[in-house]
Amino acid sequence: MLLLQLLLVCIAQCAHAKRNLVFMISDGFGSTSETMARSFMQELGPNTREPWSSILDSMLVGSVRTQSSNSLITDSAAGATAFSCARKSYNGAIGVDAQGTPCGTILEAAKNAGYSTGLVTTSRITHATPASFAAHVMDRGMEDLIAMHMLAKNATNGKSTVDLMFGGGLCRFLPQSDDASCRNDDSDVWQAAKDSGVTAITRRDEFDSISQSTSSVLPIIGLFSSSHMAYSIDRDSTQPSLSEMTQTALDLLDSDSEKGFFLMVEGARIDMAGHDNDPAAHVHDIIEYWRTVQKVHQFVHDNPDTLVISTSDHETGGLALGIDPEYIWYPRALKQVTKSAEQICAQLFRMQKQDVTDVIKDHVFPEYLGIDNHTQAELQLVEDAMQVESGDGKHKACKHAVGGVVSKRAHIGWSTGGHTGADVGLYAYGNQMHDIRGNMENSHLGTLLAKYLGVDTSQVTSALANMSTRQLAFVRSPHIDHD
Repeated sequence: MLLLQLLLVCIAQCAHAKRNLVFMISDGFGSTSETMARSFMQELGPNTREPWSSILDSMLVGSVRTQSSNSLITDSAAGATAFSCARKSYNGAIGVDAQGTPCGTILEAAKNAGYSTGLVTTSRITHATPASFAAHVMDRGMEDLIAMHMLAKNATNGKSTVDLMFGGGLCRFLPQSDDASCRNDDSDVWQAAKDSGVTAITRRDEFDSISQSTSSVLPIIGLFSSSHMAYSIDRDSTQPSLSEMTQTALDLLDSDSEKGFFLMVEGARIDMAGHDNDPAAHVHDIIEYWRTVQKVHQFVHDNPDTLVISTSDHETGGLALGIDPEYIWYPRALKQVTKSAEQICAQLFRMQKQDVTDVIKDHVFPEYLGIDNHTQAELQLVEDAMQVESGDGKHKACKHAVGGVVSKRAHIGWSTGGHTGADVGLYAYGNQMHDIRGNMENSHLGTLLAKYLGVDTSQVTSALANMSTRQLAFVRSPHIDHD
């Protein structure tokens, strides 16, 4: 009789046990990127012959196939939608299926089921990956509408669907009358959020304050840059790092809900460095992503009711370690780089044309790239790239030229400035991790995420049937990114 009573108590408690899921996306991060960063860390060590392993190496359980519904090579929108909705969709789709119909996401279903929810990224919060968990639009470029969707109230309980958002992209929340705005209308989404009770912060000191707060600050949105946050190699103390934002998100969400939480964390700028073919920026953002995984890993260790899963939406750049005919590559060529190609080129384009060559020779090569013996060919490569006239194309050409100089010295190759169709790694640690293993479609991983939390996205899908997925007067920019 006593055993039966104990069993019944256990069943009751287990049915209401707290459960947390941290889903991490290393955008654009392929297996070769892991190898590159691992070798870089080995090169930094006291014994360069001693093998070195990252936290992800200890968590490898499988791989993920990445194709979208309309292409063998996905973009981040379709990739994230496959995870969030557990459905394949077309490139550019944000929280809609292949027919353009809104699909309920794991974040929305988790909120309906009583979990706390959060999104952390180093991109604009309205960018493709975070948007795909909390918005539903036909085209990823509709970021004005995405901003409004992400701050919308839950139709069931009138509360914020996303309890916590940290990242960049403040310009999408300000009315176009504001000089800092990049919206195409006069909607003041930021003020509307504050008026509805959302804690809204933009400064590092505000972030530090809420990190130390003992009272609830949720729902909260913290946007620490106008657009994307800085690359790790460029970041200063005015912006929190990915690992800092994630640690604060874990602390706030863990104290907010007795049932548990769903948190999506994206290392977004790994991908953007791949698009730029910038190996130094790429490796530094990977290392920061590792730091973040380490913090989550420790949280899981301390909270065994938590599962962390890490994967990528796709690989970016077609990275190759080694250039024919030599069987070698040189991590040390990345060690002395102190600025991203993005920052270097932005500085060059702000200068008078007559000063550019001297700055490249006297500052870019020796100070930013750690090259004190540049060749005429390397100088010519960057100078020629500065002559490209076509809008954003000139910045891309410059970044590829700067990154190309470093890549060639490191014996690193890139097959593209876009995405590839390669499978990506799958990593897991914690509660019920044995269910996450093998090679699987990205949409199947989405199914496993929902299964772990015990939530049903189909009910959310039904509730979204009449939702508007089109931004009024939207015109797709020819320069819109497809990260």
